[in-house]
Amino acid sequence: MSRYHPSRRAVFRGALAVGGFGISGAKLSAQELPVTPQCGAEGTSTPAQTEGPFFRAGSPGRDNLVEPGSKARQVELVGFVLTRGCNPVARAVVDMWHADERGAYDNKGFRYRGRTYTDEKGRYRFRTIVPALYPGRTRHYHINVAAGGKLLLTTQLYFPDEPDNRRDGLFRKELLMSLDKGAAKGSAKDSVIPARFDFVIDLQT
Repeated sequence: MSRYHPSRRAVFRGALAVGGFGISGAKLSAQELPVTPQCGAEGTSTPAQTEGPFFRAGSPGRDNLVEPGSKARQVELVGFVLTRGCNPVARAVVDMWHADERGAYDNKGFRYRGRTYTDEKGRYRFRTIVPALYPGRTRHYHINVAAGGKLLLTTQLYFPDEPDNRRDGLFRKELLMSLDKGAAKGSAKDSVIPARFDFVIDLQT
């Protein structure tokens, strides 16, 4: 049984669909993806994970991280930042960073690094790429969520059905993104994979 109250779930799904983020074809698929960590009386907050060695402060304000000339598959990640009481966290800062097409981090500049604000409904979006693997880790994104000048969550997001998930000691299934698996398995390099993850922050409002 879902932990969302049906009317609340309908509001979240509709909010992604209507007046959204300027997302093209990926938006319609992303809105139908299952919710991820669930808020409500029985829900839990999104698990925290290590920041890792590659965080850089001062990432640029942008929601499109795709570098010119990149040939990697693109991902359209959307979702909400919510309190444990299912209330949206408006103007939260969502900061993303991850490896590039070769599995390397840019530690001198800000390639594949950026931050965006949630809107009044708590929605955020990023357009980026599927990162390459590097030794010892499965594919993942790094995320910080802050609001009111306070860091509320540091975590990582993972891709479903990755063979290296079971070999990565940091992997947690609670941090799996919902992906449009049909799009993910497609061969068209210029197609965008819709993805969703809803962050539930340990706030009681």
